[in-house]
Amino acid sequence: MSSKEVVLTPSGLKKLEEELSHLKSVKRREVASRIKTAISFGDLSENAEYEDAKNEQAFIEGRIITLEKMLRNARLIGDEDVSKGIVGFGSTVILKDLDADEDLEFTIVGSAESDPSNHKISNESPVGKAIFGTSAGTILEVKVPAGTIRYQVMEIK
Repeated sequence: MSSKEVVLTPSGLKKLEEELSHLKSVKRREVASRIKTAISFGDLSENAEYEDAKNEQAFIEGRIITLEKMLRNARLIGDEDVSKGIVGFGSTVILKDLDADEDLEFTIVGSAESDPSNHKISNESPVGKAIFGTSAGTILEVKVPAGTIRYQVMEIK
């Protein structure tokens, strides 16, 4: 069974490593302490604190497993991997929304780093897929949940 490759920028790799370290060193201890305290309250069958702490523990352990798997399958994208003039991983792209007549700026990252509120979109998102491999001047139509948007690739940095 092969695992899906996770494409990361150096900052994305660092962020995932920091989250994993925090979960293992801080959150695990906090939740273990909460469980120990809840157990001291007695009857576990009607102990909401115990149930809540056990649920959080399960979430944390699941996230740790996910992060470890992502890091095992990580492929780091460096500056040398960013094509000049072609949209790819790590490219910062200025798009013109031809219908709204506004410019948008996005950096193309792997799905693990995707953060649209900080202008980082995944290569697997509708817009990311559509612009991946294009060059400045390209006009394209992107089907999104709200309909179809027409973009022009203005600049690739």
